[in-house]
Amino acid sequence: MNFLFYRYNSVCEPYMIESLQQLGHSIKTIDTEITYKDIPPKKIIEIVSNALLSEHFDAVISVNYYPVLSEICRIFKLRYISWTVDSPVLELLSDTVVNDCNRIFLFDYQQYLDLASYNPGHIFYLPLATNTAHWDKIIQSSASQSLKYKSNLSFVGSLYTEKCPYDNIVNPSASFSGYLDGIMYAQEKVYGYFFLDELLSENIIKEFIQCMPDYYIPPERARRDDAKVIALQYLGMKVSSMERIDIMKLLGSRYRLDLYTASDSTGLPVQNHGCAKTLTEMPLIFHNSKINLNITCKSIRSGISQRVWDVLGCGGFCLTNYQTEIPEYFEIGQDLDTYSSFDELLDKTAYYLAHDDVRCKIAQSGYEKIKAYHNYTNRMRQMIETAYR
Repeated sequence: MNFLFYRYNSVCEPYMIESLQQLGHSIKTIDTEITYKDIPPKKIIEIVSNALLSEHFDAVISVNYYPVLSEICRIFKLRYISWTVDSPVLELLSDTVVNDCNRIFLFDYQQYLDLASYNPGHIFYLPLATNTAHWDKIIQSSASQSLKYKSNLSFVGSLYTEKCPYDNIVNPSASFSGYLDGIMYAQEKVYGYFFLDELLSENIIKEFIQCMPDYYIPPERARRDDAKVIALQYLGMKVSSMERIDIMKLLGSRYRLDLYTASDSTGLPVQNHGCAKTLTEMPLIFHNSKINLNITCKSIRSGISQRVWDVLGCGGFCLTNYQTEIPEYFEIGQDLDTYSSFDELLDKTAYYLAHDDVRCKIAQSGYEKIKAYHNYTNRMRQMIETAYR
């Protein structure tokens, strides 16, 4: 088949394209948005339409969902295949999700359950993947740098202190602020179930919108779901920031904790090395750290975050918060390990730092499972087969 791949420079795009080509498909890319970040919809319509008129394509593919691409494909009577790899993706509130041309793939099963009824038979679940072959090359070619990245305990990722929209709230009443603080504190302590949207009454939603400058208002042709938007985009992000900071304090006060982030870590007991380069430094950190922490953003309600797949794909040991989808793909305690409380996190950190043999065996098992089953070739095969069944 011949596919038109619309790119915005997601890390996974080259792996998807390579895998599709290995499966025998032809790919033409539109790369304009990689350098033209604020490209208006009219320009996207012009560029994509011209490409579709220039030759025959069987479908348009993108990472994450673009309502404008769905509309173009509806007009051209082509399939639009999108794989959402971020959360939240507010574009999924668009009324265009009902378009018959859509084949929308979501990595979070809870998100799939929320959306599937809007377009039955056109919205699917597809977990994330990683590219062990790429990571192997980087790790083998950079063996001389391994000492630089050796660590007992590391975390690669944002603390969300610099990009938390909840922090823009203005003049909330004491009772309102106290209620939100209470439910966010409770959500921080609960793993495996996201409940914030269920605790937002109409009055709470109304007051939140009044107190939040530049509150997200969906486009005219979109579903209005303020409870979900507030819970995922605002409260969920704040809870994730709270949790990550608390874990940095908890572990950093007991062990050397190597943090790789652009976030402000002032006052935290960590060694902040700054932002790690995804394609060159990150695999070396994952491979050479005894314990790689994963702290899933709360807006990912059930799914497995990209960090987990990548840590295992680099042959690293992953200690992650519990997510309900993890047992579907991995043996807990054999391929990785999980925690469901701060006390359990402390206990398992101490245990694995003291038991190198157990930890290394688990890391090897996780790597082998990822390499065999959770690569981009398998995911792209499943995606195309599902889109055309």
